[in-house]
Amino acid sequence: MWREARYLTGLIRTLLRVRSIEPASTNLLVDDVEAAVDRWADRLAIRFEGAELTYRQFDSLADRFCAWAGARGLERGQSVAILLPNRLEYLPLWLGLAKRGVVAALINYQLTGEALRHCLELSQARLCFVDASTRAAFAAAAPEGMAAVEIDTELAGLDPSARRPPATARAGMTARDTALLIFTSGTTGLPKAAPINHVRAQLYMRGFAGATNAKPTDRVYVTLPLYHATGGLCAAGAALLNGAAILLRRGFSASHFWADIAAEKASMFVYVGEMCRYLIAQPSSPAERAGSVRLAFGNGLSEDIWPQMRQRFGIERILEFYGSTEGNVSLFNFDGGEGACGRIPFYLAPLFNVAVVRFDAETDRPVRNRRGRCVRARAGEVGECLGQVHDQARSAYSGYVDAAASEQKLLRNAFRSGDAWFQTGDLMRRDRHGYFYFVDRVGDTFRWKGENVSASEVERVLAQVPGVSAAAVYGVKVPHHDGRAGMAAIVAAPGLDLDLLAQALDRALPPYAQPLFLREVDGLELTGTFKTRKQALAAAGFDPAACGGRLWLHDRALGYVRLSPHTFGRIQSGEERL
Repeated sequence: MWREARYLTGLIRTLLRVRSIEPASTNLLVDDVEAAVDRWADRLAIRFEGAELTYRQFDSLADRFCAWAGARGLERGQSVAILLPNRLEYLPLWLGLAKRGVVAALINYQLTGEALRHCLELSQARLCFVDASTRAAFAAAAPEGMAAVEIDTELAGLDPSARRPPATARAGMTARDTALLIFTSGTTGLPKAAPINHVRAQLYMRGFAGATNAKPTDRVYVTLPLYHATGGLCAAGAALLNGAAILLRRGFSASHFWADIAAEKASMFVYVGEMCRYLIAQPSSPAERAGSVRLAFGNGLSEDIWPQMRQRFGIERILEFYGSTEGNVSLFNFDGGEGACGRIPFYLAPLFNVAVVRFDAETDRPVRNRRGRCVRARAGEVGECLGQVHDQARSAYSGYVDAAASEQKLLRNAFRSGDAWFQTGDLMRRDRHGYFYFVDRVGDTFRWKGENVSASEVERVLAQVPGVSAAAVYGVKVPHHDGRAGMAAIVAAPGLDLDLLAQALDRALPPYAQPLFLREVDGLELTGTFKTRKQALAAAGFDPAACGGRLWLHDRALGYVRLSPHTFGRIQSGEERL
């Protein structure tokens, strides 16, 4: 009863905040923020590196950016790229552009070269905001005709007399209009641009204002990048639509995290899962329990780390959620079931557009029966999570700027003729109480020796081996063998004992799940939200030449032994079976 009461309280509170969102509505995201400004004008809105903005000052700065856009001749529907790290002016900048109907393309400021140029081209912007840290990367990658706008120079020249534009200035706009472009992390290739209309932005911001139940007295600590929806919309909405304050940092620092939390008197923080793993890996210190954090909210917190976060750091409550920038599936774990990314009790299932279907790891496609229909997974069975596409705000699918890429994510005629479901690309299992547990990404689960292997499960085991600083697991094709063999790229600390590593894997994993190949790397390439980019690792395969020779093969009798070019050749020719 306690669990159901807590779940229903959170769900009802969230649904009440989003119930009036409609695609045809003329109430836009900027109207939501302006209403919050008018209510909490003189409260602290955002604090960054000693500088502060009240709600009134926050809105005034946005109005000046709106006037700047007008002076530059920018019209409704045109876009401006923002290539900036976290800073005090970031949120007021894109809000000011939105007040004029100009689309802000939020680009990962860590990108360079081809990936950066690709995002800039997708944005279709003719102007891009930069600062001293991004100027050179922009200059090297900028498409022809796109000009840099120096944020610090423009700040000095903003019109101080600018006032809030009347709502009539947005006449003709509806919540269907695009407010932002947010880019996927690009873990499996170049990033994709997802158009975020006012409906989706309102769902993020209002939804988390309700889900977190933040109060005006709360102080929300944000170290995640503002170019990403979790930090820039979810956390921002939780604070700004409730009169709370954002304590913004330039980036995440595991060693300074808890001291900063205590010094800033933060009562909430937003996380992604790997961030929490870094915190657990830090040596204990008095600072980690010196604050008064009542809520941590975010996504990707694994089942093994969850209890450690609560017990070690004394966090009152963890609110895990699930969603994606471009998708239409939203889940919340309101009642705190450990390890679950969300919950749908059986008696509320008709209210949600979510299904988990059986999945074939060999073909990377959902299983279809003899009638050509998908098959719902049973409780406890792993399958792909899907979201049915409807016209309603909570289940609409806007996809990507690239229409072909959008269509590729849709599964049609899944359960009946004419239906359409968004494929999340995430494998989950659902238990009999309705809790959903993330298992792996599609493609990260591979099949070897007739069995499915979860890369994330193997990574969790490796992370617990002394001397393994980081690990990425993936499947590689082996000639003359079915499926894909497991391979792990590890960042090793000095003195790593491979015999102990092999023993640890043998104790924790069945033989088919133990990595057949082991590669030592100097570091793993991460996205801005701490996801590992595995594409280049998988492309190199287990070729000693491509891997720089730092490669081992798992021998059942001897443990991990060096993989020589000679042995590699025998595997390639089929002379040596694995």
